[in-house]
Amino acid sequence: MEAILLIVSSWWWVAPAAAGVGAVSYAGLTTRSRRARRLELDAARHEESRAYRELVAAKARVRAAHADLLSAKAHGGGHAVGARHALQSAKQSEKSASLALRATRSRVKGVRAEYVASSSRDPLPIDRLYAAHDAVNARWLTYETDVDKALAFPQLTDTRHPSTVTFLRAQREALARRPMLRDRVSPQQYAEYRAAVQALEAALTEAERQAGVPGSGPAPASPAASAAAAAVTAAANVSAAAAALADLAGRLPELLAKPPAARGGDVPPDRAP
Repeated sequence: MEAILLIVSSWWWVAPAAAGVGAVSYAGLTTRSRRARRLELDAARHEESRAYRELVAAKARVRAAHADLLSAKAHGGGHAVGARHALQSAKQSEKSASLALRATRSRVKGVRAEYVASSSRDPLPIDRLYAAHDAVNARWLTYETDVDKALAFPQLTDTRHPSTVTFLRAQREALARRPMLRDRVSPQQYAEYRAAVQALEAALTEAERQAGVPGSGPAPASPAASAAAAAVTAAANVSAAAAALADLAGRLPELLAKPPAARGGDVPPDRAP
């Protein structure tokens, strides 16, 4: 009995220490799993933050271009025309940055809804991206392994054709962006890898279209995509009209300062009839 009490008194700290280690390990695994599941949401928020910074920089460029235009008008000369064009370009860049920010915010809302509706049985975002990457590579390999496809579409395996070269470059870029450790992927790495996989799929689709593969033409746009494209076109038209009006308003003092040209039948005001 004394031996048992001696062992208990000497090793009493083992059980609390083991429980603490188990709790820490479980918390670490849970946190890692939660972070991996919300990786796509974090990447969308990262893109939103970057688009916001680009919009702030575009607004700063507009203010700087406006100040340059005022300075050029004050000093006179022919520098006002170049400054006016620089201001129009800066305003167009600001408009594009604003539309990009709105697109990223819409993407964040959609990804957040998917994250809330997802369950632990669904594949992780990085696993879905891995699967999409592997599917594109497998789709291209069929043109090398399938004899019928290789004979029907030799352009897809011809490294001298521009579309094939573009695809091979996109394939190399996607492979370089592919994370090796799936548990240690940052939102920025995920966003870059996703963009590389999307560029890879687009390059293969374009190569198939140029090779004449049946069914490789552009898919019909959805109503939402058509509406978004129409909205972007309308915004571009409004921006162009605003730029033309701004150009006309800037040149209005010069036009008013010029004397009207005398017509052939008019009598100059300094000569009496």
